[in-house]
Amino acid sequence: HHPWQRGTNENTNGLLREYFPKTKDIDQSDSYIEAKIEEINRRPRKCLNWKTPYEVYHSVELHLT
Repeated sequence: HHPWQRGTNENTNGLLREYFPKTKDIDQSDSYIEAKIEEINRRPRKCLNWKTPYEVYHSVELHLT
């Protein structure tokens, strides 16, 4: 019911597909999946003014290099 969020949702789905393609078996260890989620959450996003979801959620700056 919020069409303005559609683009962000589709972008996030695309990021997930980089790590978990449809042809790959998703039956991985929990630590592997958690590591990939951590990578995605520490990736800067244009819609967040080039901050990471982690920075926005926790209100901290990471100074990624």
